[in-house]
Amino acid sequence: MAVSTVLAGARVVLPTGIVENGRVIVDGGRIAGSAPADAPALDLTGHWVVPGFVDMHNHGGGGASFTSGTVDEILTGVQTHRLHGTTTVVASFVTGEMDFLGRRAGLLSELAEQGDIAGIHFEGPFIAPCRKGAHDETLLRDPDPADVRKLIDAARGQAKMVTLATELPGGIDSVRLLAEHGVVAAIGHTDATYEQTVEAIDAGATVATHLYNAMPALGHRTPGPIAALLEDERITVELINDGTHLHPAALELAFHHAGPRRVAFITDAMDAAGFGDGLYSLGPLAVEVKDGVARLVEGGSIAGSTLTLDRAFKRAATIDKLPVDSIVQAVSANPARVLGIDDRVGSLEPGKDADLVVLDADFDVKGVMRKGNWVVEPHLA
Repeated sequence: MAVSTVLAGARVVLPTGIVENGRVIVDGGRIAGSAPADAPALDLTGHWVVPGFVDMHNHGGGGASFTSGTVDEILTGVQTHRLHGTTTVVASFVTGEMDFLGRRAGLLSELAEQGDIAGIHFEGPFIAPCRKGAHDETLLRDPDPADVRKLIDAARGQAKMVTLATELPGGIDSVRLLAEHGVVAAIGHTDATYEQTVEAIDAGATVATHLYNAMPALGHRTPGPIAALLEDERITVELINDGTHLHPAALELAFHHAGPRRVAFITDAMDAAGFGDGLYSLGPLAVEVKDGVARLVEGGSIAGSTLTLDRAFKRAATIDKLPVDSIVQAVSANPARVLGIDDRVGSLEPGKDADLVVLDADFDVKGVMRKGNWVVEPHLA
């Protein structure tokens, strides 16, 4: 049960910047502006306190798939990511039969209503066959607005995002439909030109699904979707910072052009995240994870990741040398804003949920709190 406590002495990352020797006051399940006189204090000198991570693109973990797992398995996957600092997670589906996706959406909407997940993301089936990545090509279809509407209706108000190849027939009308219903239209797994991408943004698309991956490369005569997505202030770009999906220079390019307020780190995690190497399934496709890299058994395409957001955070701080407050925006504030839940999560401010992560000086997780309860109890040296 959540109790009042004061986290003291840490470097605290607030929306206004980094506070040395800061204090975070937790009262029940929320962050408070003041503490009772008898509230216990936890000395976190030498540590960081940052907001709980928000993953808006995640297919599973701990051996469990959000697309096909049972309720217990899904909760295992959610808990796996919580142990790594992700206190808010959107469950992403891979391509499947429409009826199957509708049934799964109904099941996961109950978990969203209970607060176990933050909503549902449909990554497919409305994507380009030539940019399918780890999706079953036989199940792909054009983004007919009627089909898109079926899926968001099946999610009973819990659909947060739909990834589309907006250049396909029905794509622009589907973007408009999603915007009208308050669902994020994300451009991804696309073969769109620069001009087609601009048209989709003007129609209401606001996210680039794992920028660079599953889309045409940036060209000097045919800039394609990447240039359009980076240059437009209305777009938040997802990045998978695992050292496999992106070269560090591509990451730097995105931060330079989009700026820290428009980057969202995601995991795009599949079952193996937090679980280990071996054979897995991603929807109907077989995946082999070797040395932490997931690839389709047939064809060898990268099949999601085994990433957790704490690893993305540490890599950004230690290898990419990004400012810590910019990393916090990418793993917490920006995805919360995109999902429309930044009134509750994504930053350490009075009145918001007491979701936070304690990191040591090497950016390793030492504590995780969700709604005022310790998921990982700090054990400090």
